[in-house]
Amino acid sequence: MKKVITRFPPSPTGYLHVGGARTALFNWLYTRHMKGTFILRIEDTDMERSTQASVNAIFEALEWLGIDWDEGPYYQSKRMDLYREYNQKLVDLGCAYFCTCSPEELDEMRKKAMAAGEKPRYNGTCREKGLAAVDGSVIRFKAPAGGTTVVEDVIKGNIVFQNSELDDFIIQRSDRTPTYNLAVAVDDITMNINTVIRGDDHINNTPKQMLIYQALKAPLPIFGHVPMVLGKDKARLSKRHGAMSVTAYRDMGYLPEALLNYLVRLGWSYGDQEFFTMDELIDKFTLDNIGKSAGIFDQEKLLSLSADHIKAADPERLSKYLMPFLQEQGCNKEKTYNINGIIKTLNARSKTLKEMAESALFYFQDKVIYDAKSADKFLNHTSAEPLKLLCQGLNSIEKFTEKNLEDAFKAVMDKTGLGLGKIAQPVRIALTGKTVSPGIFEVIEVLGKERTLQRLNDAIQYISEKHGE
Repeated sequence: MKKVITRFPPSPTGYLHVGGARTALFNWLYTRHMKGTFILRIEDTDMERSTQASVNAIFEALEWLGIDWDEGPYYQSKRMDLYREYNQKLVDLGCAYFCTCSPEELDEMRKKAMAAGEKPRYNGTCREKGLAAVDGSVIRFKAPAGGTTVVEDVIKGNIVFQNSELDDFIIQRSDRTPTYNLAVAVDDITMNINTVIRGDDHINNTPKQMLIYQALKAPLPIFGHVPMVLGKDKARLSKRHGAMSVTAYRDMGYLPEALLNYLVRLGWSYGDQEFFTMDELIDKFTLDNIGKSAGIFDQEKLLSLSADHIKAADPERLSKYLMPFLQEQGCNKEKTYNINGIIKTLNARSKTLKEMAESALFYFQDKVIYDAKSADKFLNHTSAEPLKLLCQGLNSIEKFTEKNLEDAFKAVMDKTGLGLGKIAQPVRIALTGKTVSPGIFEVIEVLGKERTLQRLNDAIQYISEKHGE
């Protein structure tokens, strides 16, 4: 079998959205699975709308996702001479022709066709005139007058198009720039692309590109058209459904592997498995398991999968992604000695990195900020004595282990006759400022002896000042 060569060809007219990212992912996974070549091509022939900022945004999104490329990036804007060469070649082969029909004439053709109850289309006025290029002329491809073009789609099965419906489509505009179908076909031919995986919104372009392939006697690639991604209301995905830029999900605190895992499951499956590592996806991904039905984008499912990936992630690696969110909260990693320990106390209860950073804020505070209602309820005259006794017990411990901490708390329980809850909750407020936090022993271990004792003493001082204890 020939080496698989795929491509991802975004247009730099905006950010990389989730639909485009899924297309890139399917191509990339299949290429890596088959040990092939993945090419990045920037389709920037729309000079008015294409921007360098969009190009940079696409690179940034792909790099964050971990989707790398083996060749490129190639830019269509730098290949104009090649497109003109192929357009002229098609004219020389008798497969295309120059057309000088004016906009007014074309409009009249459309009106006549519609009046006759026919599909608006070019009527072939210039098809056999053998015209030469003049200012304002376009080049049209000679579509077959009859018969069919069959797209052998590896995902959807055979799709049949009537050639009579294809029209003599333009392949070079009056300003000598190529149209989309010509540029794509020439690029795929000259880059030896043999596998084209793309959204099914491109299906109507495929027969036109196939005709160009055939006219140039180039081998056809394998085509696979992936169903669209829809919102939960079955409408085409838009911003209100979550069709934001890939980097927006990064900024909301999703791990790249979580977003990738979710995107791949929008249209591809492997039994009932939902959670995949990247290595597993590369190992298991084939075109055979891409479904024919549209994927439904569900933010809640993405959030659930995000929580699973955060829980499974190595704390050392997670810290790299977490730090920007901590810094947004005004935290500085030098204020703690154990960032990995902090992550271990929070990763099982965080759905996003943003949420984790917000939950971690108390670790970084020089002075704990107490929730007012919680402090009123738990930091009062009844909790002062247990806190003092715990300080004494912890102060005598050299190493904070779970066993030593349990013993220290048990000693306070024995002396006061209080249950663990009556002691632990004031301690929790003293250490975190909140009634909900990771396990109290986990928090103490992460804070360490000095900072734990400081916070307990601060709480005792707070009680003394407020309640006169």
